[in-house]
Amino acid sequence: MENCMDVMHLIGVYTKTIMKSWFQYKVDAVLRSLAVFLRESTGIIVVYFTLLKFDTLNGWNVYEMLFLFSLLFVTYGILILFFTGLRDFGHTVRSGGFDRFILRPRGLLFQIIFVNADWFAAIGHGGLGITLFLVSAAKVGIVWSFDKVVYYLLAIFGGVLIQGAVFLFLATLNIYLLETGSLKELFYWNARKFAGYPVSIFHRAIQIGMIYIVPFAFVNYFPAQFLLRKEDMAAYPELFLYLTPVLGIVLYLLAYLFWRYSLKFYKSSGN
Repeated sequence: MENCMDVMHLIGVYTKTIMKSWFQYKVDAVLRSLAVFLRESTGIIVVYFTLLKFDTLNGWNVYEMLFLFSLLFVTYGILILFFTGLRDFGHTVRSGGFDRFILRPRGLLFQIIFVNADWFAAIGHGGLGITLFLVSAAKVGIVWSFDKVVYYLLAIFGGVLIQGAVFLFLATLNIYLLETGSLKELFYWNARKFAGYPVSIFHRAIQIGMIYIVPFAFVNYFPAQFLLRKEDMAAYPELFLYLTPVLGIVLYLLAYLFWRYSLKFYKSSGN
């Protein structure tokens, strides 16, 4: 119990220090967060006006598409509060910063997760996700009940862990390869671009990648399907509607085991 309280106190100290650092210049912090919000909004605006002209995309109307995007942005906003260190882990290894973590009397992954958080990205992405949810949730025909609220929260939790597992796996590869920027671009950022749309509209090869390789479909498409029940769900097993939280936990544990195994092969890169 005492050790748990010590850990929670340390997390609080880390968080307070990081927030002071990121928000040292308040006007600049607001403008940067707003810049992220506006940058990400441009793609949504294009989709919005496109669907106003063409009505639907494979049966998904404009508000259903906004709801789909909202899940993607909300999960990333939460994700980046905890996994900024994994997103930027390649730089940490190449600069020799990881060596300092090794010398400290705390778990390595604990330090990487809690010593930094991209608050600008979290506010920008998270704020956009919440805005899209508020705009769309009342117009997509969802009758919110206790079980649907619980499902939604579990889906957010699972979506964060799925993306966290991808970040952790790609971060671990830096132990072997030092530079994994291209892999991150391919397996996360490019895959995330596809995830903003119903997976059913893509070629079968892309669907396989989005469901079985980098499972972004479980971050927003299948959770949205659980709540909206669109006709294109008929192409997939109904079991997929319930897998997001379980898949998130399983993938993160697998990525963590890969991380623990790979640490024995770490060699300092200097600075």
